[in-house]
Amino acid sequence: MSEQVAMKIGVNVDIQRTDGRVHSAVISGLNKDTKSVTVEWYEKGETKGKEIEMEAIVSLNPHLIPPGGDDNAPEQKAAPKKIPTKAAAREEEAMEQDDDDPPSTASSYSYANGNSENIPERKPQAKRPARRAIPSRQGEKRNMAPPPDPPRAAQKASSARSRPSYAVAPKSNTPSQQNGQPEPAPAQSDSRKSLAPAANNAAARRKSNCVKEVEKIKQKREDRRAAHQAIKQDYESSYDTSDPNWEFLAMIGDFRSNLDYRPITSSDPIENHRICVCVRKRPLSKKEVGKKEADVITVPNKENVIVHEPKLKVDLTKYLENQQFRFDYAFDENATNNVVYRYTAQPLVECIFEGGMATCFAYGQTGSGKTHTMGGDFSSKGQQDCSKGIYLLAAKDVFKLLNSRYKKLDLSVGASFFEIYSGKVFDLLNDKAKLRVLEDHKNQVQVVGLREQVVTNADQVLELIQHGNNVRTSGQTSANQHSSRSHAVFQIILRQRVRNRIYGKFSLIDLAGNERGADTSSSDRNTRMEGAEINKSLLALKECIRALGRKGAHLPFRASKLTQVLRDSFIGDKSRTCMISMISPGMSCCEHTLNTLRYADRVKELGPGGPVEGKSSDVAQNNFPVDGTSPQNSDLALLKTSNAEEVTEELLTFHQAMNKMQEMEEVLVDEYKAYIEESQKWVQEDKKLFKMTDNVEYDVEDFAKQLDAYLAKRHQAISSLREKVAAFRQEIQEEETLSKNIKSASNVKRK
Repeated sequence: MSEQVAMKIGVNVDIQRTDGRVHSAVISGLNKDTKSVTVEWYEKGETKGKEIEMEAIVSLNPHLIPPGGDDNAPEQKAAPKKIPTKAAAREEEAMEQDDDDPPSTASSYSYANGNSENIPERKPQAKRPARRAIPSRQGEKRNMAPPPDPPRAAQKASSARSRPSYAVAPKSNTPSQQNGQPEPAPAQSDSRKSLAPAANNAAARRKSNCVKEVEKIKQKREDRRAAHQAIKQDYESSYDTSDPNWEFLAMIGDFRSNLDYRPITSSDPIENHRICVCVRKRPLSKKEVGKKEADVITVPNKENVIVHEPKLKVDLTKYLENQQFRFDYAFDENATNNVVYRYTAQPLVECIFEGGMATCFAYGQTGSGKTHTMGGDFSSKGQQDCSKGIYLLAAKDVFKLLNSRYKKLDLSVGASFFEIYSGKVFDLLNDKAKLRVLEDHKNQVQVVGLREQVVTNADQVLELIQHGNNVRTSGQTSANQHSSRSHAVFQIILRQRVRNRIYGKFSLIDLAGNERGADTSSSDRNTRMEGAEINKSLLALKECIRALGRKGAHLPFRASKLTQVLRDSFIGDKSRTCMISMISPGMSCCEHTLNTLRYADRVKELGPGGPVEGKSSDVAQNNFPVDGTSPQNSDLALLKTSNAEEVTEELLTFHQAMNKMQEMEEVLVDEYKAYIEESQKWVQEDKKLFKMTDNVEYDVEDFAKQLDAYLAKRHQAISSLREKVAAFRQEIQEEETLSKNIKSASNVKRK
């Protein structure tokens, strides 16, 4: 069709609008690929354009078909070219407003089928010659600006090329017309009714490609909305929509429906790792179920953990960020303490019978189930059944192996139980006596005064565990009525009976909640001290475990009291350790859960391909500063090097000040203790001097001399003690100032 039609840019053609109007326009572009043309015309003071199919143009402009160009098209007389003018456009607008008035004189009109007829025309006025549109060359811009406004008297000038603003019915070949008799014109309303379907069909056939694409997009949008509505109705039938988190629950449910669940069982093989890192998910508590907490943790298999972190977009659209972690073992909410013990602590029991040191940690936030895992189940009344905890399960296996396979070693079993709170050590088996942690002449760390109770069976161990748990420091939190605020260390010690030397040691540790480590900027000093020690000990513990897998790496055990008392558990080729990271499944605990998993991931850094034992760290080995600072502060500086994101310069300075304050506190307490002991001697000295005055002839000069020396000695002791008190008070004030700096830095970071 496009080859047979003589269409060129700048040619005037007739076009029909969607409402049935026919008027002139100029071709401004040819689109051969889509077999359409772009036309422009002037209407109501502005230039307008439209894309029309070539077939529609040809149907209204048969003169465009050259002779013999279309065999199927009937012969039609070429229509005269139309030039769109401003006067014609204004006349069309006027005729739209007055289309109910009958015409008065005759004028020639053309129809879509090429017919024409004379119809009455309005009263002619002074005609104004129409300006011809100058065709533009292809690629050049055409000026479609209208001519200057004519005088108002000439605005209603009639034109033979003007078109009405409504569709006119084509002329019919009735007998009356063939006989030359005039046929009465049909009513205007009947004409519109008869032409309405034809106009709509023609408009539908002549839709531009742009309109078609818009309609396709609209249809797709409607289909998508209908699909979303169907999904929403399905969700509403399956979920409680009154729950504000039901959309997250629906998304989590959809995600889990595509997973292949293979949880760990007691029949799975046990793998031997020098450093074992695993995760245990606890079930939702009754309190969480009552608050309709969403479970955002999924454990699909024995190695992987997925956290469905709820997120909101800028437009408040809810979505999930699914973060996946991989560990040596992963236990879901259905795993019992026996299953957890089988893969975590039980493989370490045999290690101590081979002369090694073993440690097992329970790490996580408050209320995540650490004490439940290590100490045993809790009843509805808050009573703990210590017979089902890892403490006692390990003790039972120790006695079982001691009385069977390793009976010839002639070993005795001892147990100790102590806690570390705010950098201080307290003996839980000796009325919470305060203990000192010192290094002997062999650089071995000794807990001075720690009671070690000899035990011969598991029942005696159970009594010690119950007693220690009852006196352990705890406090009430939002997550738990009896929340542990200290690190509890239960040790099973094997000794040689003949030499009374330590043969092996198994340390089982219930760590304090990791979220308490963030309380270093609290307004309460005790809370700051508690949080600072927890934060410092957890960072030091992580680095000590990582150093365990790297031969020759420096062990920063002096950075905290916890790692200091466990130093012998991190050295030696036979040392092994296991960390059980406890996580809470509730949505409100999502941030703490992610912190726990990231901490555990940093301990071992398992790759996607498999376990990596002894993976090197970015911290230089043997990196022990020798700048004259104290060993404690040197190890703290090493912690900052390996944990730059967690330990800021302000926090490092704060920890160093805390260490100095704790050291001065110990010195001051020792000095005061010595002063009290000396004071008891002074009482005897006072009695002796006073008795001298009972003699009738006592030497007054000698009495005064002895009294003066005695008072000077007391004054010197008191002055020395006061100087230490003043220095200690100054360190307390320094700690107060540094804590405020941490507050300011935290506020700036939040903003």
